[in-house]
Amino acid sequence: MKKLYIILAVLGSVIFTSCKKETLQTYLVDCKEKDNFVTLDFSANTLLSISDTSSFEDKEAFKSIRKVNIAFLQKDKASEEEIKTEREKLKSILNNSEYKELMKFKHKEHTGTIYYLGESTDLINEVIIFGYSDDFGVGVVRLLGKNMDPTAIANAMKNVKPNKDELKKLKGIF
Repeated sequence: MKKLYIILAVLGSVIFTSCKKETLQTYLVDCKEKDNFVTLDFSANTLLSISDTSSFEDKEAFKSIRKVNIAFLQKDKASEEEIKTEREKLKSILNNSEYKELMKFKHKEHTGTIYYLGESTDLINEVIIFGYSDDFGVGVVRLLGKNMDPTAIANAMKNVKPNKDELKKLKGIF
């Protein structure tokens, strides 16, 4: 009888974990534990600061970005098979989720897709930039915010200045 309980417990845990759907959040967390990945998590105002002379609209657009997550697997730190596996894993996560495709881009060997999550393309809560290249590797950038307006953010970015002290700290990573 005791063996039956053990078998049922093991079988139940296998079934439960096999039904678990991988999300972008779990992918980003898992990447932090892998030595060959470069991962960064920071608030938008850590690396960028908007000018005091900027308009109210620019300041509000910039404030709508709360957090940035980056996970990148560099070509020189992984095998071709690892890069291909990660690329396919990311494609699967993004294609089998609630993210909506905004656009695809390709420049020479660099390929990518931009996805979003939100009520419309004017009020976005999450932006995902997924890209890969035979020269560089594979990576994903996630912007989290509340009611981000891509047009307003693009206009506000013209007035954003990098925080040089924070960028110097990150220089060694890349």
